[in-house]
Amino acid sequence: MTQAALRTDRLLLEPLADAHREFEVELDGDAAVMRYLEPRPRTRAEVLARHVQRLAVAERAPGLGFWVGSVDGEPVGWWLLDVPERPDQGPAEGQAELGYRLLPRWWRRGLATEGARELVRHAFADLGLQRVSAETMAVNAGSRAVLAAVGLQHVRTFHLQWETALPGAEHGEVEYALTREAWLTG
Repeated sequence: MTQAALRTDRLLLEPLADAHREFEVELDGDAAVMRYLEPRPRTRAEVLARHVQRLAVAERAPGLGFWVGSVDGEPVGWWLLDVPERPDQGPAEGQAELGYRLLPRWWRRGLATEGARELVRHAFADLGLQRVSAETMAVNAGSRAVLAAVGLQHVRTFHLQWETALPGAEHGEVEYALTREAWLTG
């Protein structure tokens, strides 16, 4: 199965491609976007190296990958479904990890929720996965609100070891998750 283009009322979610590199540079180079992810925005070289890794997600996990979402032809952010990799995330079989990033000028318009809801639908309805999870910093109230809005429930709070701790890291990370069964009955 190849990675499908997806649509919502306002978003066209297209599989990540080389044509999106400059958008990725803008997104990952924004300090506000990277606030809860990295100690500093990424350099152009770092983003271009990461682009190759992002493309590889779709190659190793059919139906999963990165999608760039656009509104009226303008890129607003990316969304991700990937196979969980850390041992503490449980068995990777039948599940995917959800992620997203949007440019600040598109925040607080419901687009993160709209795109995340579509990826959750895609995971369960199109791919037949059994569980979708997501992680964020405990202090990232905006991201936590998006996860709750699309039906994911708080599962745990945990602490990771960081080379350079971000402000708020002392409060830990949170995992949210939703099973296919709960999605179907919700």
